Amino acid sequence: MAQTGFDNEKYLATQSQHIRERIAQFGGKLYLEFGGKLFDDYHASRVLPGFEPDSKLRMLEQLRDKAEIIIAINAGDIEKNKVRGDLGITYDSDVLRLIDQFRGRGLYVGSVVVTRYTGQPAADAFQARLEGLGLKVYRHYPIDGYPHNIARIVSDEGYGRNQFIETKAPLVVVTAPGPGSGKMATCLSQLYHEHKRGVVAGYAKFETFPIWNLPLKHPVNLAYEAATADLDDVNMIDPFHLQAYGETTVNYNRDVEVFPVLAAMFEKITGSCPYQSPTDMGVNMAGNCIFDDEACRQAAMQEIVRRYYDALCDRRQGKGGDSPVYKLELLMQQAGVTTDIRPAAARANELAELTGEPAMAIHLSDGTMVDGKTSELMGCSAAALLNALKYLSGAGGHGVHLIAQSAIEPIQKVKVDYLGSANPRLHSDEVLIALASSASAEPMAARALDQLAALKGCQAHCSVILSPADANTYKKLGLQLTCEPKYQTNRLYHR
Repeated sequence: MAQTGFDNEKYLATQSQHIRERIAQFGGKLYLEFGGKLFDDYHASRVLPGFEPDSKLRMLEQLRDKAEIIIAINAGDIEKNKVRGDLGITYDSDVLRLIDQFRGRGLYVGSVVVTRYTGQPAADAFQARLEGLGLKVYRHYPIDGYPHNIARIVSDEGYGRNQFIETKAPLVVVTAPGPGSGKMATCLSQLYHEHKRGVVAGYAKFETFPIWNLPLKHPVNLAYEAATADLDDVNMIDPFHLQAYGETTVNYNRDVEVFPVLAAMFEKITGSCPYQSPTDMGVNMAGNCIFDDEACRQAAMQEIVRRYYDALCDRRQGKGGDSPVYKLELLMQQAGVTTDIRPAAARANELAELTGEPAMAIHLSDGTMVDGKTSELMGCSAAALLNALKYLSGAGGHGVHLIAQSAIEPIQKVKVDYLGSANPRLHSDEVLIALASSASAEPMAARALDQLAALKGCQAHCSVILSPADANTYKKLGLQLTCEPKYQTNRLYHR
């Protein structure tokens, strides 16, 4: 099982210091394009064991006295109700969530910018809603010939047409609910306007992956390609950095491809480009905080295989095609890893074949394997969860019941008779509620509940595609789940 390999406290200290140095480099004003997820970077926490999911936000908290935040959202994404796949909410709703999260951590959100605005009615309604909530909203517009027509982009008909976003802090973090929201264009537009006003300002980019000072085919960098398999992102050697410094660093194709254009924009705006390469633009110190390379390699290889199973399930559910699957198979080959790296998969599939019903296996941190089979009372994921808690709490083996059947039956009755469920078996979340309700009277149940935190980071596998309710419970508990790409039944409609 994965061991800690990343020094999170060192990361918080060195990353915030590096950003302070970059602010000073540009005379006290920096626009920082902030990529990736701020509050819940679970990918980073999985491939860099020891990295906390909210590390980037905690790093910003160390700079709160110098920072303000701009949130960018593409007007087209508002119009078509684009949804964040991981959260299941629309991008405009996520803007509100982000504002609440930032404010809850004492960070100042100065404004929202609606990018690529062309009069979309939904964007108008969203702007009115935000302004009704007391937020400042600005509009940026599409530019003909973007990103190659530099003369037009860096002119009064290009960036000059955009509304200038009033900011006060020396560090302006530009973030968004997802990719394609216009973060970089917002930063460069601001530089254009600042320069016209005689204000010296700079631009930098904060992306955790790929990690520039790890080898190109290091599993951690390959895991980033696995995470973006549906976007066709590719890691590559930064040719500009190699030419300028004779040093091999890693970047990704989109930043490398756009760098000549970006450098030309800088020269047009300020007279010179402060960077020699895309790597120069970054402020990522994560690679310097890895203290156990092997632990991170093993964790990243697990992530690549998990992404492969996810792609197989997406294809089975009609949410993805063949291309991501083929790319992930290639990445597994490059990493030298197969599905055999997940013993829980073999155990779950063996139990399913033996019983003829769906089965689940959980590989605990001490190497112990526990499993769960489908019964009349509960599904296999719920059974495996209970068996894992039973083992961890020392409550005994088979025949020991943490929850009495008499406590489960009323829940089943409510599900079937009053909530219209055709499946009386308890889901994982329902079993945890039943366990919690038993804890006040049953010491064994209370001890089992105390072991929930020990499940974080454990590997789990199901022989069929889990229901969203069960999958979400496992995710919330921090279990790293994969499923076989098949359904329990041959029905056409699945919930």
